[in-house]
Amino acid sequence: MTLRVGIGAAPFRPEAVEFVRQAERLGVDSVWCPEFWAGDAFTPLAYLAACTSTVKLGSGIAQLGARTPAMLAMTAQSLHALSGGRCLLGIGTSGPQVMEGWHGVTFDKPVRRTRETIEIIRTITAGERLDYHGEIYELPLPDSQGRAIRSLMPPTHLPVYIASLGPANLRLTGELADGWIGTSFLPETADVFLDHIREGAVSAGRDLTDLDLTVAVGVEFTDDVEAASRRHADGYAFTIGAMGSAGTNFYNNAFERQGYGDDIREVQRLWLAGDKDAARRRVPTAIGLGTNLIGTDDLVRDRLRLYRDAGITTLRANLHGGPDADLDRQLGDLERLLDLVCQVNDEATGAKIR
Repeated sequence: MTLRVGIGAAPFRPEAVEFVRQAERLGVDSVWCPEFWAGDAFTPLAYLAACTSTVKLGSGIAQLGARTPAMLAMTAQSLHALSGGRCLLGIGTSGPQVMEGWHGVTFDKPVRRTRETIEIIRTITAGERLDYHGEIYELPLPDSQGRAIRSLMPPTHLPVYIASLGPANLRLTGELADGWIGTSFLPETADVFLDHIREGAVSAGRDLTDLDLTVAVGVEFTDDVEAASRRHADGYAFTIGAMGSAGTNFYNNAFERQGYGDDIREVQRLWLAGDKDAARRRVPTAIGLGTNLIGTDDLVRDRLRLYRDAGITTLRANLHGGPDADLDRQLGDLERLLDLVCQVNDEATGAKIR
């Protein structure tokens, strides 16, 4: 399996835009813009489309329910057309805190909503008349003056990626999606995720290799692996404690299925009790190390082999230092990562030849 590298980006400063330009020059395959409760995903991607020429442009992720399926299709079609076919439509259901607190949209039937949204998008982008009858969406609205309309945009295949963590949504990913947007992922326990994706793919007459399997990784080259792993682990306390309600946290469920249930429950308890420092300290260092690429070239190369052998095809890399990091250092780290990925890919190619 060949590994590719994508990058996360928030191009709201000139230096961040230049980072994307230079990353494209170095050979990065894709750039992913997030959407949570700050800027949207598509406006930065449209800006980057005008600043680049080859790198793929992914929404990571567009929140379902924040837009109608038709509006989501229209937005992605526009980006796809303006960029010369480079849009990767990454979608996800988010969670109840964001959808109900920020967007004022009821968080219900997330897997069903994902399925119906994709089916509607595929109908629109295929140039078919939109006549859809689902559990959540009924188009045109019954007993209304609405008509079944056909998009005026040229028909096109728009790659759809699903951010999924739970078994049912993972199976749906395998059945319908062009790619998976994974997170909270340790390659040592890859089957926790990939078995469900594979099951969904087989049910649709597909294979796991038909999907672009992407996972998020932080990248930090350092000799002090323990300190860096501890720092990355600390950062997960917010995800575990705040990215969801006490009863609904998809990240926590994913870590629990990978063997960290007791740890995760205690981190969440401490965070919700207001002891955030203790919550940070309680996150296992192994989570910080296992979900990221941390250490010397040799250590990072070994981790890359694990991702490659698990079947992952794209690493969505976040370079150490965040948006305020030195541009030259980030580009140097990115070039170093790309070189290591090439080495690991060459190993696999050489093994096949032999």
